[in-house]
Amino acid sequence: MGVPSKNDVPLINPKELLEGDGFVFGFPTRFGTMAAQCNWKSMANTTARWQASFYSTGSQGGGQETTALTAITQLVHHGMLFVPIGYTFGGGMFEMNEVKGGSTYGAGTYAGGDGSRQPTKLELEQAFHQGKYIATITKKLKKE
Repeated sequence: MGVPSKNDVPLINPKELLEGDGFVFGFPTRFGTMAAQCNWKSMANTTARWQASFYSTGSQGGGQETTALTAITQLVHHGMLFVPIGYTFGGGMFEMNEVKGGSTYGAGTYAGGDGSRQPTKLELEQAFHQGKYIATITKKLKKE
């Protein structure tokens, strides 16, 4: 895709997914769906694992919510259960004084067409909230 490799980012193999009870996947968006590299032909049995996702698009019309919906169809085929954040982020969901990615499906940011835009403080706060939220849900449901 023309992007330099990020050797400092750890990789996980499908079998290592069995060690987790829940996951938050980050998807770059390509034409309203997660990038092809994120689609899995075969994966370890991840049945009954909770999942959420966050997104990065080039622009506001880049397809953050569409990516969320298409990611759900991919991940439920592997038995994962989707946990949206809904409106649990509170007032930050309705912030209109700055550009902000994300939605009720998950946190998000707009990277710009060349990837130069960095997430704002508000976008990072929403992502942190989402991580805590899915951890809380996963912990509650694991007890039951």
